[in-house]
Amino acid sequence: FRKKEILGEAYFLRAFFHWMLAKNFGEIPVKINASKSLEDAYVGKSTKAEIYKQIYADLDKAEENLNSYTPAGTVKGRPSKEAAMALYAKVALYNEDWPIALQKAKLVLDAEKYTLMTNVYDLYDVSKEDVARQENIWAFEAETTTPGNSSSIMSLYGPPNGSGPAYGKATYGSAFAYLSFYNSFMANDQRKEKLMATSYVNGNGIVVPQDKITPITPNAVLVKKYMDVNSIGSGTSGNIPILRLADVYLIAAEAENRLNGPINAYQYLNKVHKRATGVDVVAGLSQPDFTEAVLQERAWEFFSEGDRWYDLTRTGKFLTIIPAAVNDVFPVRTVLPKHKYFPIPQLEVNANPKLDQNPDWR
Repeated sequence: FRKKEILGEAYFLRAFFHWMLAKNFGEIPVKINASKSLEDAYVGKSTKAEIYKQIYADLDKAEENLNSYTPAGTVKGRPSKEAAMALYAKVALYNEDWPIALQKAKLVLDAEKYTLMTNVYDLYDVSKEDVARQENIWAFEAETTTPGNSSSIMSLYGPPNGSGPAYGKATYGSAFAYLSFYNSFMANDQRKEKLMATSYVNGNGIVVPQDKITPITPNAVLVKKYMDVNSIGSGTSGNIPILRLADVYLIAAEAENRLNGPINAYQYLNKVHKRATGVDVVAGLSQPDFTEAVLQERAWEFFSEGDRWYDLTRTGKFLTIIPAAVNDVFPVRTVLPKHKYFPIPQLEVNANPKLDQNPDWR
């Protein structure tokens, strides 16, 4: 029984890591067989079609071998059958395979194993992480116990010079949201109210204003997603979401709209938008405008969770949105088509005679 689960987890992780590599580097080597000779150890790049074919095959195996999520029976940090379906939906979205993206997203939603949290802050409250698994389908599970797998994300997003009991024990102000992004939210949006702040209370009970939130710019807004008042130094027990139900709803919304237009896609978009704002998205959008609304919703929903750049690169919008996102730190941003993918690390190129550098980075 456990052997079957382990196989499912292995297929899931291989699919996940191949997808991560593909969205960062484009064409990558796909090697799924053990080497029996030195020559076998070297493989060249696979095409996008070959990469996604392998990812799909691995996720088919993951679905076949993994068990459905149950609150009592699923070990935290391990993927469920629904996690494999959710990853499948997201991978297909990146592959612009709208039918498969919609099909897999609907399988997750129809299974009704997960539900949206009512209060968005509860998703990130360290003391409520067990309850939050009703929405967090798969996350990096951090623990500050020894032995454990801690994370320092809290220290990066917290204000500079620590904050005493208000945010975490040791924080540095290295990462933050910009004021222009904060101002883009509707006034009644929970995500603005509960997950960002223009001031904070330090360890001495003094209110620190916005212009002191980071040492880098006065136009910064504090991100409260990763607060952990019981952190140990810079280490936190706060989990980092990787796949959650809100993502599945927005995948379904985008895929349905791209296939059939927005009429039946509103039901998915409104699940996320209404949870945050209390109101539905205004009806009557054209198909392109609905796609823009979904991408904007993704920006509001997943800020500081590592999705925005990839949403912009997979849609080609990084070439227009990034240059326009200027501020006092980056008054000019020059973005080129080659920035869609990273250059392959030179050590990897040197180690593999069949691996060529990405053409735009030669």
